[in-house]
Amino acid sequence: MRKLVRDLALALRECVVPNLGSHAHRAHGDELAEGGDVTFKIDEEAEELLGSFLRERAPGVAYYSEDQGLVAPEGAETVLIVDPIDGTRPAMAGLESCCVSIAAAPLREGVTMGEVTIGCVVEIPSGTVFLAERGQGIVEGPEVKLSANERIDRMFWTYGFRGRPARIAVEAIADLIDGSSVGGGTFELGSAAYDMTRVLTGQCDAYVEPGPRIIADVPETRAEFERVGNGAILNNSPYDLAAAALLLEEAGAIVTDAYGEPLAGHELLGSGAEFQMSIVCSANRPLHDAIIEKIDGGIERLRVGLRPEVREPS
Repeated sequence: MRKLVRDLALALRECVVPNLGSHAHRAHGDELAEGGDVTFKIDEEAEELLGSFLRERAPGVAYYSEDQGLVAPEGAETVLIVDPIDGTRPAMAGLESCCVSIAAAPLREGVTMGEVTIGCVVEIPSGTVFLAERGQGIVEGPEVKLSANERIDRMFWTYGFRGRPARIAVEAIADLIDGSSVGGGTFELGSAAYDMTRVLTGQCDAYVEPGPRIIADVPETRAEFERVGNGAILNNSPYDLAAAALLLEEAGAIVTDAYGEPLAGHELLGSGAEFQMSIVCSANRPLHDAIIEKIDGGIERLRVGLRPEVREPS
């Protein structure tokens, strides 16, 4: 299974590489993705390769993808959770922050993030492979260099804004942005898998995305998430996080939701709002605790002070 996951990830990369930066591949497809996001032409070609590869190489293996949802042949016992292009928009712009992300888990109803057995992330432009197996650590990839920084004011970190209402999202992480904007560095790179693997390489100290916690704690914000998402809520789904989360856990990084609770109990097969999850991953526990404390403060400001103006879709 490890070889199958790796080979599929590299095949998907080869499919996408010729189209990096292609304006023609920015065309929208006819259907929205399973989770409500726009499907671009570059996504459609990768999804076609995913189906044909598994039909030929592993016809008894199920898969769940961003655009197709669950495709499960009769009798399948294993499911691959696949994001053929995590960072579609950076890929279409020809930027480096786009990856293939694949996780493997047993196929059963209610399977969770904690049951992922294999995680593979491949950088599309460079071909760099990150591969982990639960209990075996990182089995392939660059040297793990977790940052020793424990200070917010020295923190280099990433976050995600795609599909999130900017004013609300910024307020939740404002103390982190302000605290690190001069002595550290803040980046929006467009791919959760790429963001998370930067913690492994030591390029960044943390990745923070509290969207689902914002909606849960401040329900009146939901309408703004739906407005920006053109009717859908577009926070991170399991296919965005499953592979990279296992990589970080096996490397000794800290991975939780935005409350500081483990992701292990979250359901794995789904992409609607009820399956989406917040995430904070960081290189060490003291920094992680400091991040959660700042998010607590941002959420409290939203809770007591926000009266969002719900605008009509343009």
